[in-house]
Amino acid sequence: MTFLYFEDFAVGQKYLGSERFVLDAAAIKSFAAAYDPEPFHLEEAAAHRSPALRGLTASGWHTASITMRLLVRSALRPMGGILGLGVDEIRWPRPVRPGDELRVETEVVELRASQSRPAHGIVKIRTTTFNQANESVQFLVSNILVEKRAG
Repeated sequence: MTFLYFEDFAVGQKYLGSERFVLDAAAIKSFAAAYDPEPFHLEEAAAHRSPALRGLTASGWHTASITMRLLVRSALRPMGGILGLGVDEIRWPRPVRPGDELRVETEVVELRASQSRPAHGIVKIRTTTFNQANESVQFLVSNILVEKRAG
């Protein structure tokens, strides 16, 4: 396994291969019960009554958690791990439903030196989560702290 230092990154680099993750109704309801207990994440009937969702839908936070799992297991391997400093943007353009198979693609959008940690740089990435129809279900722009090479 090769880890990448800050100097190994370039704006425009893409990391396209990731594992895939399939959701089922039980997982959607279990996550919702623990962390986002909205009726449209918990009950089929309530979900069908929702004019925006029209069916059981995973919580956006569940999608974000799956995205993180897929990201950590992707080809993006920064030295020191994926140490998040914050999220600039997160959007859920489509619902995630039971049976959806998710995957991620990541692009480096900005590089900058860390002002508070000179031995590190900050890599801004845009991660898009797709379903099996190649439709985007989440956009995430985040900043990660990456070690520089010594010397």
